[in-house]
Amino acid sequence: MKNIFVGNLSFGTTEQDVRTLFEAHGKVDRVTIVTDRDSGQPRGFGFVEMTNNAEGDRAIAAVNGKEIGGRALNVNEAKPKSEGGGRGFFGGSGRGSSGGGGRGR
Repeated sequence: MKNIFVGNLSFGTTEQDVRTLFEAHGKVDRVTIVTDRDSGQPRGFGFVEMTNNAEGDRAIAAVNGKEIGGRALNVNEAKPKSEGGGRGFFGGSGRGSSGGGGRGR
């Protein structure tokens, strides 16, 4: 199973548009365009799942940089989220660890 990140999508690009683009290179299991939780508007990126790793690699090479909806796509293998979500300067929770606070004095 190859999970592929597709970035720089125009907001008018549909899941079917992306599916058609990738199906030229192999069997596509699922296409998801990520939307904003509150507004429901597309966020400009999505994911494609392909069963066959070799087909997925060929699709990444062929589709990366290709224009759809007037925008050049940024396509690469999706990396799993690291623990902690990768927020903050050191990848922690975003609170920082700059020491002292002086509470309780």
